Amino acid sequence: MRRGKGVIGIALLVSAVLAGTSACGGKGSASADSKNGGAKGGASASAHPSPSHTHPSGPPMLLETIAPLDKATVGVAMPVSVVFTNPVATSARTNIEKHLKVSASVPTAGAWHWMGDKRVDWRPQNYWKSGTKVRIDANLKDVSNGSGRYGTHGYTHSFTIGDDVRADASVTGHTMKVTRNGAPVRTLSINAGSAEYPTWNGTMAVIDKQEKVHMTSCSVGISCDKGNANYYDLTLPWDIHLTQSGTYVHFSTGDTNPGSGSARGSHGCVHLSLSDAKWFYGQVKQGDPITVTGSPRAKAAADNGYASFNLSWSQWLAGSASGEQTTAAL
Repeated sequence: MRRGKGVIGIALLVSAVLAGTSACGGKGSASADSKNGGAKGGASASAHPSPSHTHPSGPPMLLETIAPLDKATVGVAMPVSVVFTNPVATSARTNIEKHLKVSASVPTAGAWHWMGDKRVDWRPQNYWKSGTKVRIDANLKDVSNGSGRYGTHGYTHSFTIGDDVRADASVTGHTMKVTRNGAPVRTLSINAGSAEYPTWNGTMAVIDKQEKVHMTSCSVGISCDKGNANYYDLTLPWDIHLTQSGTYVHFSTGDTNPGSGSARGSHGCVHLSLSDAKWFYGQVKQGDPITVTGSPRAKAAADNGYASFNLSWSQWLAGSASGEQTTAAL
């Protein structure tokens, strides 16, 4: 199913979220999703502002969001995501990156990557190590965005990497294997997208989760005709949000026994039974990686939520102004 527009495009249960279309799949292309580059990310940028006394003349350069939330506990695939309210000129990006300092209790190699001209994410080269303490210091006072705007103060967010929870969903095998800190926990039966509305392949870090989400076909352009076989208007439980374009792992009343052999396809979401959906909801958190294989669809674009690990390390570095760096000591 795909979610209606009544809640944020991606509503974080524990924070503000990436904005955009919600609920399952549809036929939207990765390139169309990528045009948003500045998806509204996970947390208010107003956390811990430093007072400003003077700054260069000109309108302020403001941050719309920083994700994850200050003091959050997140999964091993969670990036640091910074969203600006106004475009950042290419000429200013190296200096901006230098003033976005990432510190960690475990030295971690990573880099910034620009998702368009308003959003920049910092991703470790490999997944974070569980237990790592991380801090982002956005020291942007008097820093220019290259278009006449200047930062007026700084922001700090600190967060912790929690247990290494991962889920690997096989579209063709109709299973999803869940592990915690490398140990198998459970294998769940699933159904994924239909041939018409296939699920995104690749690794998508959990954006948020909600106990109930209102999903409609009309709001995402599938069908507004109640007589159409693809029409739906439902509120469904135990929803794990994976992409800005609307992919969820959840229970669907139209597919109550996933993996049963009938394998009724979804509109792009991953369906679990009611009991499995409730159980899985209790296991995962923002930033936990869920990897889908076996779908005919391409991998989700890196900015379609938090899908940064769908880019190789060399591809990630190609979008960085300052290149690879190791976190400062924390």
